[in-house]
Amino acid sequence: MTAPLTPPHQQPPGNDPWTTPAGGARPETAGAASAVKKDVRDAVLVALAVTVAGVVLGLLWLWLAPRVPLVADDKAVFLKDTEGEEAIGGDGTFILLALGLGALSAAAVFLFRRKGGIALVAGLAVGSLLGSVLAWRLGIWLGPSQDVVAAAKAAGKGVTFDAPLKLDAKGALLAWPIAAMAVHLGLTALFGPRDPEPAWQVPPLDAGGQ
Repeated sequence: MTAPLTPPHQQPPGNDPWTTPAGGARPETAGAASAVKKDVRDAVLVALAVTVAGVVLGLLWLWLAPRVPLVADDKAVFLKDTEGEEAIGGDGTFILLALGLGALSAAAVFLFRRKGGIALVAGLAVGSLLGSVLAWRLGIWLGPSQDVVAAAKAAGKGVTFDAPLKLDAKGALLAWPIAAMAVHLGLTALFGPRDPEPAWQVPPLDAGGQ
């Protein structure tokens, strides 16, 4: 025979692992919820900061992108140099600048929080894409007039003027997010925190088998 068991309704408090403490949620649950809130908050901050950095990209693009010279006569507007490469230089300049800012933003986010999770990486990706769009629209807005006809009339017949700044390859907007993701992944793999190695324990020898 075995010793009598205590009925469930007479169990002393605190022995049931499924019982919620009187103060509210269990400590483990409260800690996990706090960590999730911190991850989301950091991700939002990263997304906003990287998006604002798009202003820098837009200004650099406006400053460094080659100008496309145009000239007009009484009937139409023409490229002054039909064999020039300025038309594709704007896209190339944008891509190179975006790649550089992608690497810098990824390094800054990694230094900000080395233990970044999925939320932080998502914030970096979203901020990079929004920053690229902001830079693109800002460069066009601050660049030469988009009204080519009005610009030609203002310049006069046979006078060279700059074509509007534009981004023909819209895929260039992905250069910043791709560079940021690649660099952040590389930094995490090389310098990120690692889980501790499992401890291997040698089982004791059976004394009876000796």
